[in-house]
Amino acid sequence: MKVVLYPNFGKKNALSTALRCCDILNELEIEIYAPDSCKNEMSEKAFLNFGNIREIVKDCDVMVAIGGDGTILKASVYASEYSIPLLGINTGRLGFMASMESDELEKLCKLRTGEYLVENRMMIDASLIRNGEIVSEHTALNDIVVARPYSKITDFEVSAGGRVVSSVRADGIVFATPTGSTAYALSSGGPILEPETECIQLTPICPHSLFSRTMVFTASRVLEVQHFSAEENVYFSVDGRANCDMLKNDRLIIKRSSKKLMLIDIKGYSFFDAVNNKLMNPIK
Repeated sequence: MKVVLYPNFGKKNALSTALRCCDILNELEIEIYAPDSCKNEMSEKAFLNFGNIREIVKDCDVMVAIGGDGTILKASVYASEYSIPLLGINTGRLGFMASMESDELEKLCKLRTGEYLVENRMMIDASLIRNGEIVSEHTALNDIVVARPYSKITDFEVSAGGRVVSSVRADGIVFATPTGSTAYALSSGGPILEPETECIQLTPICPHSLFSRTMVFTASRVLEVQHFSAEENVYFSVDGRANCDMLKNDRLIIKRSSKKLMLIDIKGYSFFDAVNNKLMNPIK
């Protein structure tokens, strides 16, 4: 069995957690890999193999992200591309998508025995159309956000199959997966969706309306958004990673992706525990 570690050393305790993971996995006679960028911090583990992240991921059986939700989102790019399951270990503040905390590493033995659940998390694609041609394509696990800088209000129009389904004046709009329903969409007033549900959630950000609400579309629906700003400084972001300019006559197509993230739930019912313990109670 081969496992690739993907730690974010910018998070508190991430390095010590990663080193402890190495020891536990090595005792389980599991081959361990890590990106070349980790060599300086983890070279003391002589049994650890380093390499280009894409090359090592495609040859491994499981990917382990060590950090917060942002680390899991970054790791999901590689795990979904090569269809390998991803386990999140939280060393950040919230770690909503993580199945384990840094003080629960003894549960790593379940990777060897297969005593864990795998949730298939839906992802969404965004295609930017300019002058009738696709100029960029992106995939998100959480959300696609269309907005203007500095929270400037803008008119947006969302359509499906040539029919307008929502016209809204707002700071922006969030197209979220069920996984992303507990992220920016939740902060914008959207509902919490069970993560294995398949749908696309549209939530306006600070709409200038008393009646604007979240809309939920079937996963097979192909959505299109345009903006009608007099200025052209509108952008869209993908899981908070990339900001891409969206010009006045551009069209952004949002649809279900053919990719899915296989997210490991090593304890069982981790989502409901996270809702109860991390969202319902104040963060310390």
